[in-house]
Amino acid sequence: MILTDGLRSAVAAVRLWCSPARVREEGTTPDYRFSLANERTFLAWLRTGLALIGGGFAVDQFLPRLHPGVRLTFTVVLLAGGALCALRALNHWVRCERAMRRGEDLPVSRFPTALALAVGVLGVAVAVLVLLGWTG
Repeated sequence: MILTDGLRSAVAAVRLWCSPARVREEGTTPDYRFSLANERTFLAWLRTGLALIGGGFAVDQFLPRLHPGVRLTFTVVLLAGGALCALRALNHWVRCERAMRRGEDLPVSRFPTALALAVGVLGVAVAVLVLLGWTG
């Protein structure tokens, strides 16, 4: 039962992603400045996702002497992180737009914290490998 409800909720969220005009059916139109700020935040998340994807390609191409397993792990983590960031951006945009239209508090998320910690840990790991001379 819980799994079915979760699946229905996920399908409904994806439908809103694919048809954002349906968001307009809820509540009242917020001040356009808030909607534009929400779009700027969405675009910032997309830029972050693209930067992570670029970082994944950079690790793969510019650290050839790095142990193949480590290089592949870093590459996949960055590429997957970029994809996840882009999907999360879309989900967050829809959730915020709906909350504004309904007059609700904006949704909170742990994703920025998780992303910052993951990028920080990965950055420290790459720095350590560079200092040890394992990167060529």
